[in-house]
Amino acid sequence: MNEWKKFDVITKGDGMWLIDSKGNKLLDGVASMWCNVWGHSKKELVNAMIKQTKKLQHSSLFNLTNDQAELLGEKLVKISPGMNKVFYSDDGSTAMEIAIKMAIQYWQNIGKKNKIKFVTLDNGYHGDTIGAMSIGYVPTFFSKFKNILFPVIKTPTPHKYRMPKKYTYEEYQEYCLEKIEKIFVKNNDLAAFVMESGAQIAGGVIIYPPEFQKKISQLCKKHEVLFILDEVATGFGRLGSFIEYHAQKSIPDIVAYGKMLTGGYLPLAATLTSQKIYDSYLGSYEDMRHFFHGHTFTGNPLACATALTNLELYDKNNLISKNKIKSRQFEKRVGEISNLSIVGDVRHKGMLMAIELVSNKNKKTPISLDKKIHQKIFVEAKKHKIYLRTLGHIMMLVPPLAISEKELEFLLDGTIDIIKKVTKDV
Repeated sequence: MNEWKKFDVITKGDGMWLIDSKGNKLLDGVASMWCNVWGHSKKELVNAMIKQTKKLQHSSLFNLTNDQAELLGEKLVKISPGMNKVFYSDDGSTAMEIAIKMAIQYWQNIGKKNKIKFVTLDNGYHGDTIGAMSIGYVPTFFSKFKNILFPVIKTPTPHKYRMPKKYTYEEYQEYCLEKIEKIFVKNNDLAAFVMESGAQIAGGVIIYPPEFQKKISQLCKKHEVLFILDEVATGFGRLGSFIEYHAQKSIPDIVAYGKMLTGGYLPLAATLTSQKIYDSYLGSYEDMRHFFHGHTFTGNPLACATALTNLELYDKNNLISKNKIKSRQFEKRVGEISNLSIVGDVRHKGMLMAIELVSNKNKKTPISLDKKIHQKIFVEAKKHKIYLRTLGHIMMLVPPLAISEKELEFLLDGTIDIIKKVTKDV
């Protein structure tokens, strides 16, 4: 914390740019923490918020409902294959906490009270609350809290750049899947398998090989284990598909959405589930089968109205198709970036790129923390009029989805120059 004495004060957003109190402009290279879709001050979203404030600002979903929550629920079910019911919350961590509790109670409700354990992928990340930290344990972030987290069975992730040398990439994928099935066979007390959909993001952008997620979903169905997917960061177009699990051909039992649900304008998340899960909660009050979970601002009409407009804009602007062109812009620069002396690996999918910085290419040695590479990149990026944030030694480019081709070139050109500039200090 001593490294950061003060921060620039952002007072305005204009398109893809953040503007500070001194009038300096920064291209938002991380979509304001991976959530911004259309850039800042998007007229349609601002107008949706203003319009809703004049009608209903908030009304509880406890024994009531509101029209915006109802309309958004219908829309989410319509666009989410296999999902039938929606439970609203405020952010991704909370949406995943709900998924965890929902899975546990489902088995309790149908009389299989021993099924309480979770299986997850190594290196996955699902948020910063206690349950989310447990299923998404990243040691760098959470080691200080390890003693209060509940135990979870971890399985290896097929990371092409960092895997045991004795395997080919294809062999390692099979090993990972075999490991999962052995765990399923050995344990009859498993509630669910949990994974990020399409790729692990905060863990360094580990993109799954084709069919990997689909095969895990098949194993879950075969062995009576619920399949929970986290699309908080990967859904709504970040990886190139609107609903990522649909592209992965892997229908979950429970899925969590967040971040880009409102275009990044207001906090809102949703946990969706199948009719089978929902039906297990039905009963009389004295049966105590209902879901004891709720939030003050659950189904907030301001957020829901904004989300509805955001989703309409996807269709109106044909955003997913347009982003295939911009994804190729990323792809064309992979070789150039990979050739830089401190770049060990470049991972890219859709509108997302991770650049792993190393001190030794042959040994794949991550740049050590004492080099303060995170701070050097942030400071150098500001000089290039770009807002970038690293995860340790990994640079991440996560721009707003609607960034123009010209602005994306500015981001990519700047990133290459930033790496060159900081190389001499590593």
